[in-house]
Amino acid sequence: MSAEIDALTVVNQLRDLAADPLNRRAIVEDQGCLPGLILFLDHPNPQVVYSALLAVRYLAECRANREKMKAELGMMLSLQNVMQKSTSPGETKLLASEIYEILQSAGKEEAEQAEAAAASCQRKAHFFLGSNNKRAKTVVLHIDGLDDPTRRSLCEEALLKIRGVISFTFQMAVKRCVVRIRSDLKAEALGTAINSTKVMTAQQVVKTDDGGELMVPFQEDSAVLVEENTDIPDYLPEEESPSQEQDKAVTRVGSITDGMGWLSTAANFLTRSFYW
Repeated sequence: MSAEIDALTVVNQLRDLAADPLNRRAIVEDQGCLPGLILFLDHPNPQVVYSALLAVRYLAECRANREKMKAELGMMLSLQNVMQKSTSPGETKLLASEIYEILQSAGKEEAEQAEAAAASCQRKAHFFLGSNNKRAKTVVLHIDGLDDPTRRSLCEEALLKIRGVISFTFQMAVKRCVVRIRSDLKAEALGTAINSTKVMTAQQVVKTDDGGELMVPFQEDSAVLVEENTDIPDYLPEEESPSQEQDKAVTRVGSITDGMGWLSTAANFLTRSFYW
């Protein structure tokens, strides 16, 4: 297996572990994983860089992590490099910018951090629910037919093809997908992409004035032209992917015990393998 495939394997596993709020503090406290993610931000493979950014953004969801992440050697500089690099895809730059803004503001909300740290690290995985970046917005989808890893992979492929999708995470138990998109992308484009699979249909979940939720179906005649995303390289096919069990890593509650053993393995890889 090549060094580049090994790097992709490691960063994808770290990303999936970081998706579980129970793992986020341990990953940041580990002596090898956070420095390793920073090194991944300078990797020549854009897919590795993008996956590393997703992992860092998950970790930044925990307020208690932000000061340490900001102070970690090379973190802010590497994010700036990604933002300024002419070869970085647009969605990659936008994601790096959002992380940079979150970490840059760390320390200015110390009183709020102390109160919210525990709750922030334990709540369910909600990806990019803040309003730090006005160029992006969050859309919550309820997807009928999202029943198993195969359907999830099909859904991933449909979303990855849309230009303007920054990131997404699945809540398989409730058949939902939280999608972060550019502010100029219509939510209907997501519905059109999901519905095009022919085996799943999507509805948008919106908040009501009284704090409840309402599921709004996309109109059948509201199909919009979906602009395909060609900037981000294709993900590995499922049969070739070294991270076939990522669904379990993302959705399993209490995966920290299994994860810590893997973190040790990852740290050893990070220590010996960064030579690009």
